Amino acid sequence: MIKKVISIVVLALIIVSCSSSDSDSPDTPSGTSDNFDRQAMLVYWADAIIMPVLDDVNSELEALVQAKDAFVSTPNQANLDSLRTAWLSAYKVWQYAEMFNVGKADEIGYYKQMNIYPTNVTLIESNISNGSYDLGNSGNNAAVGFPALDYLLFGVATTDADIVAIYSTSVNASNYTTYLSDVVNKMKMLTETVVASWNSGYRADYVNRSGNSQTSAVNETVNDFVNYYERGLRSAKFGIPAGVFSNTPLPEKVEGYYSKVYSKELAAEALNAVQAFFIGEAYNSTTTGPSLKAYLEYLNKSDISSSVLTQFSQAQNGIQVLNPNFNQQIQDDNSKMTLVYDALQIGVVLLKVDMLQAFQIQLDQGYVDNDGD
Repeated sequence: MIKKVISIVVLALIIVSCSSSDSDSPDTPSGTSDNFDRQAMLVYWADAIIMPVLDDVNSELEALVQAKDAFVSTPNQANLDSLRTAWLSAYKVWQYAEMFNVGKADEIGYYKQMNIYPTNVTLIESNISNGSYDLGNSGNNAAVGFPALDYLLFGVATTDADIVAIYSTSVNASNYTTYLSDVVNKMKMLTETVVASWNSGYRADYVNRSGNSQTSAVNETVNDFVNYYERGLRSAKFGIPAGVFSNTPLPEKVEGYYSKVYSKELAAEALNAVQAFFIGEAYNSTTTGPSLKAYLEYLNKSDISSSVLTQFSQAQNGIQVLNPNFNQQIQDDNSKMTLVYDALQIGVVLLKVDMLQAFQIQLDQGYVDNDGD
């Protein structure tokens, strides 16, 4: 009941926030009069955060391709272990990239083909059995990406020996190896496409759209950041599996369901990524630059940035006491999951209402239309 009241209050605040800016044209300034250097922030975001993390995802996926090729060529326990290690390493880096759904990533539905979970096992097995599929079709979004690999590497059989047999001696071994290979290669191809776009002109477009309109790069990036925080982190990793939006918990909907022990690790990385972006920490570095935190402080809104960081800290502390396997945590003591959700939920109000109002940034219409979690 408390969570429903919180959600209603959040929605009411958002409606007030959006209605106050309804008179602004999507292509004209929203009325800000501050002189914060948005372009410098965009340059920093592009050069120190977004492009480096996408390059790292690309490198991690190259290692994943190589590990996959070795396993497909010689399916054995050692090669399976190496492939799983490469999968986890790439998956952790992905947590830093998913929030940047701008440009080519948005155009091709990048994140939807990389991390939609729970994966659709029935669809995966049907694709494998038929041997005919179009992994680029949106209908297969739940049968590709990191969650599909989670199933293919950990869930196709009960034991590791049986998993190796699936890819080596089973009747459909060639179909399984082909599908595994196609999923990994698709992930690499998508990432190369996004990286190439940034390197071949999109960066210039991105940093030059420094105004305050719905089509400016700052507004798009901030909307995507808040959207990811609310849905990709708060809801998908905690709220949905913990049953916040349903009558009962849904532990089968956790990230890393089949590998069993990586839910906590992935969620912790995602929250670290969110905090790093908020404070302007360069990717894989402790160097900081222009950021949302700095912008709020420039506007004399340090109370908002301080409160946001407090909620991040509370959520991080809550994550630390969780079982590495969120599925098991939900079954053993779901209240610890909902405590993390509650900390993140307060952050939603701070970011989605208080911060956006301070920046005079409107919610993207697609975000508003699908609101109501």
